[in-house]
Amino acid sequence: MKVKNFLSLLLLFSVAGISGCRTNLFSGGNVPTAETQTQTLPPPAPLVVDGVRASYADVVEKTAPAVVQIFSERKSKQQPQQFPFGGDFFDQFIPKQQQQQQRPQVERGTGSGVIVSADGSVLTNHHVIDGAEKITIRMQDGKTFDAKVVGSDPPSDMAVLKIETTNLPFLTLGNSDTVRVGDIVLAIGNPLGIGQSVTAGIISAKGRRTGLSDGSFEDFLQTDAPINRGNSGGALVNLSGELIGINSQILSSGQGGGSIGIGFSIPSNMAKTVMEQLIQNGKVRRGQLGVNIQNITEDVAKSLDLKDTKGVLVSNVRPGSAADKAGIKRGDIITAINGEKVEDGNVLRNKVAGTLPGTDIKLTVFRDGQEQEFVAKLDEFDTEDAKKENQQQDENNPANPAKPSGKLGLDLRPLTPDEAKKLQLPDGTTGLLVTDADPDGSAASEGIERGDVILEVNRQPVETLDQMQTALEKSGDRPILLVVSRRGQVTYLTVKPTK
Repeated sequence: MKVKNFLSLLLLFSVAGISGCRTNLFSGGNVPTAETQTQTLPPPAPLVVDGVRASYADVVEKTAPAVVQIFSERKSKQQPQQFPFGGDFFDQFIPKQQQQQQRPQVERGTGSGVIVSADGSVLTNHHVIDGAEKITIRMQDGKTFDAKVVGSDPPSDMAVLKIETTNLPFLTLGNSDTVRVGDIVLAIGNPLGIGQSVTAGIISAKGRRTGLSDGSFEDFLQTDAPINRGNSGGALVNLSGELIGINSQILSSGQGGGSIGIGFSIPSNMAKTVMEQLIQNGKVRRGQLGVNIQNITEDVAKSLDLKDTKGVLVSNVRPGSAADKAGIKRGDIITAINGEKVEDGNVLRNKVAGTLPGTDIKLTVFRDGQEQEFVAKLDEFDTEDAKKENQQQDENNPANPAKPSGKLGLDLRPLTPDEAKKLQLPDGTTGLLVTDADPDGSAASEGIERGDVILEVNRQPVETLDQMQTALEKSGDRPILLVVSRRGQVTYLTVKPTK
């Protein structure tokens, strides 16, 4: 009988277990099953609440592992030690040989980079690794790799590094041309050496220039996503997880250099072009048209009888250049390149630079009230030549103590061949040399200074003071359009005459 009762009780327990019963016969409480024990963490927060995105965690999870920290090292000579009470007394106790030898000092820097291929290609800024003798990359998971420089391009401030490994997380480059002002973006990097951080913001502007890079090829995306020192070379991504920019520069206030919400990123399309050339050739080749250009202001548009300020004004054409051979002339207005509208000089400059030398491009030009088309075969841009052309040589400015006068507040005299040579002007250049400029005069207020050469007034060449006077009288009270050469660089300026 006892055995029978025991078997009945055992059968009862078995039935209870099979039926999933959670009753505790001993304590009267609930027994947690294996299923409930694995659900100790709360569910993830919703990405969208009431139609509004409440989290970027999925984007960060997808992109952050491909953003790395870069450590660079280079040796520099240590500066001689300065003693507070003078060095002569202490020097007598130091061997001369030791005094002459300066111990190398290691300079260390840090920045960010973005892995763009599974086999270890890394994009970063040129200034992050400039002059580095050793480069180390630290992944998000703490792993470190030695890196070598594949190529570096100062004009665009871009560099490509390589680490020897495989199966790395990487970011896909998006199309930065489709980015719109107002798009939400995330900036990922390693600011101030504190470790990887993510900030959010929007695209504040496109096509920005800062003048801080080594060259004129700037087409920055501006963002208010906070960027600080150390973010250089990091990623700017959209909400699809695509790389649309390489963070490069910031505007800051004060000596601290902190973010004030104005940062600049190199567009992914420019980064891609530079990267592909660096990987393939180790350097970047750029097209060159051979013109000086400037944006069209309202005053210039009025002086040229233009309906609007669209396009760019050609202020000078280099003899023998691609533009010269194609028939482009000073005073032409370039409105499109290969059928794409040109809104300002920066757009034209970057489109030309982004085209390989030897390529034919079609230019749409407004001349004498009509649109014309020209085909130019691009030359190759030379960085060193460009630097020489932009060097300022103030010692070439001739001096004249005479008091400036006239309708523009200028003292002028015909340019001599010797003066043209000293001012680095092309052979045969004629015009009127500015020997002095009244600081309170209308011409000086527009930037004209002593040493400038006035080549044209209201599109008419001037070689004598009489020609200048006649041109000024014809313009009456309207703004006067001047073509001015300064050390070989030609530009258009509008001056409102003094009544």
